[in-house]
Amino acid sequence: MTQNDRSKLARALLPEGSEPDPRFTLANERTFLAWIRTSLAFLAGGIALEAFTVGAFPGPVRTVLAFFVIGVGMLIALGAGVRWVRVERSMRTGKPLPLPAIVPLLSLGAIAGAIAALAMVLVGK
Repeated sequence: MTQNDRSKLARALLPEGSEPDPRFTLANERTFLAWIRTSLAFLAGGIALEAFTVGAFPGPVRTVLAFFVIGVGMLIALGAGVRWVRVERSMRTGKPLPLPAIVPLLSLGAIAGAIAALAMVLVGK
């Protein structure tokens, strides 16, 4: 496949290198879709938190929690797209695969969420 056979978007995102084995490209896409599913779960969780926990939390606390959960979902979606492009470029140029920067961020987010949940449990007693 020549450079002119590819779409403008493909040429802009993946300007150099050769086509990798389709199995690896499809595996990268499946990983991207798994991250997107996780992102959608966080988005739905944030919306549900705001919509269905009216009596469980005071209004400002509920809004901040919902905003945080939705924000994590947005970061996961952004990180998934960036990760897909970085891995695809690495495969096309034969370079080592990049480390996933999103994993430490998610770990910190999970720790912050656990601390917040623990604090709410302790304050509620």
